Amino acid sequence: MKPNTAELQPDNQALLEELYAEMAPKGLLPLWEALANLVTKTPKTPVVSAKWKYGDIRTHLMRAGELISAKQAERRVLVLENPGLQGTHAITSTLYAGLQLILPGEVAPCHRHAQSALRFVMEGSGAFTAIDGEKAMMEKYDLVLTPNWQWHDHGNTTDDPMIWLDGLDIPLVNHFDTSFAETLSGTDAHPESMPPGDTLSRYGKNLRPIRGSQSDRRPKHMPLFHYPYKQWHSSLTDLSNSEAPDPHFGYALEFINPSTGGAIMPTISAHVRLLPKGFETAERRSTDGSVYVVLEGSGSAMIGDVEHMLEEGDFFVVPSWHPVQIKADQDLTLFGYSDRTSQEKLNLFRDLKS
Repeated sequence: MKPNTAELQPDNQALLEELYAEMAPKGLLPLWEALANLVTKTPKTPVVSAKWKYGDIRTHLMRAGELISAKQAERRVLVLENPGLQGTHAITSTLYAGLQLILPGEVAPCHRHAQSALRFVMEGSGAFTAIDGEKAMMEKYDLVLTPNWQWHDHGNTTDDPMIWLDGLDIPLVNHFDTSFAETLSGTDAHPESMPPGDTLSRYGKNLRPIRGSQSDRRPKHMPLFHYPYKQWHSSLTDLSNSEAPDPHFGYALEFINPSTGGAIMPTISAHVRLLPKGFETAERRSTDGSVYVVLEGSGSAMIGDVEHMLEEGDFFVVPSWHPVQIKADQDLTLFGYSDRTSQEKLNLFRDLKS
């Protein structure tokens, strides 16, 4: 810990300062001067609670669509940058969030990278994300994954714009200095390898092809990449009709990797939750910084000493170890993602419930 300088003799303090000056050019620092800030008693984060409104973002995104094409931009995205992380393009210390626009007739060119990504559809119907040449036809509030290092492109053959939330682990990957990326040469779109929805049929119904057979074609660690709204919303509704809500979560379901039963991707966890009208969660705090989207209903979120009024289309952040309570004025449906699975693998995750 930082020494109690009041107990040091004046000569010793002067000698310490002289020692520090001699060490600095050699890349040496006294731990005792910084230990309290390096090993904190509770988590300290520069991330602040913040909220963005979908309508505001959409206005600017559509304007960008008039000025730059998806191909020119490679990915036409407006980034949701946390006010406490200015200059980082990050929404939490480990996560990125942005809204991507694909206009009618456009293709976002095929590429792949070390980062894992999720796409949560906010607007439109019938555009696609293709993974290694298989298209997932996207509908509002579908969840589509682009696992790290798998080829993916996006296209819109409809007459309307398509907008979705991009959630990636860019800050985490960059923290480890492990970013790689590659663009598919010679074409904007990967050659079609399977009919649309093939993977959902093989792996999305609590079944899978026999391992070792030619039908088991997807990577074993990440077989499924499409989680349709119609399926998850039906399950969430059924859950809400069968039992009382959990005091801290309401009704909540986590998206899982069917191969492992764990989180959808190695570094990102995602879930949906429903808070019935009039319900207020008990206070909870956890170490995973989380990003939320309001899908239906209205209410409020008290995060630390900041209160956000919530309505459909709002995005908000719960920083690490900030107490949070959410209240539903009308039935409130949320989608959220965080770095919880990364923390669990490193034995770092912790939560505290009132």
